[in-house]
Amino acid sequence: MSDKNNQINPKKCIVFFDFDNTIATCDVFDNMLLLFSRDDRWVELEKRWKSGRIGSKTCMEGQLRGMDLEKKSLDAYLPKIKLDPYFKELYKFLQSKKVKTVVLSDNFDYILNQILKINRIKKLKVLANKLSFSRGKAITDYPFKNKDCQVCAHCKTKNLLDSSPKDATIIYVGDGASDICPAKRAHLVFAKDSLLKYFKDNKLEHTVFHNLKEVFNQLKRKLA
Repeated sequence: MSDKNNQINPKKCIVFFDFDNTIATCDVFDNMLLLFSRDDRWVELEKRWKSGRIGSKTCMEGQLRGMDLEKKSLDAYLPKIKLDPYFKELYKFLQSKKVKTVVLSDNFDYILNQILKINRIKKLKVLANKLSFSRGKAITDYPFKNKDCQVCAHCKTKNLLDSSPKDATIIYVGDGASDICPAKRAHLVFAKDSLLKYFKDNKLEHTVFHNLKEVFNQLKRKLA
């Protein structure tokens, strides 16, 4: 898609990123389970979620209840999270082209926004589940939950469609199960891990990526 006929108009383009294992080099919430869980009950919840017996909201709520999680300890952990080395450069490039850029995550907004702040990444819109702290306790909310779907805590598809003008060219970059539904609505999909497996198994058009340097190089060629 490097020829002129396949160029993308930046003014009509919107790029959506997953966060865990896409912008971040790890799954931040999974690492929290290892660090803050009082016991290993979270493992059974994870198995039930992966097998489809429970949705991600039920899984995360149960796992959070099993954590000793305070704002102070969480704030001490988050600076240790590493971002893909090319994300800053990629985001700067998208800003220079005035491409609308949005993060869609089934993680929590406080966690993502803190990590972005630590890495001095500004003006990046984040749509995620809500996390706050009161009297030492973590409080969650799921404003983007689809009541008719029990799979994801955050309906990324609805937010993708709500954020995209009708004539927009939608680009999606992700890796996980919660990315499958929204990615199917995109015109260009960068996929790895379980998202890649799904797209391969279902013979859906996609571009494989291993890191954001590859996405950056592709978009430099495609955005006129």
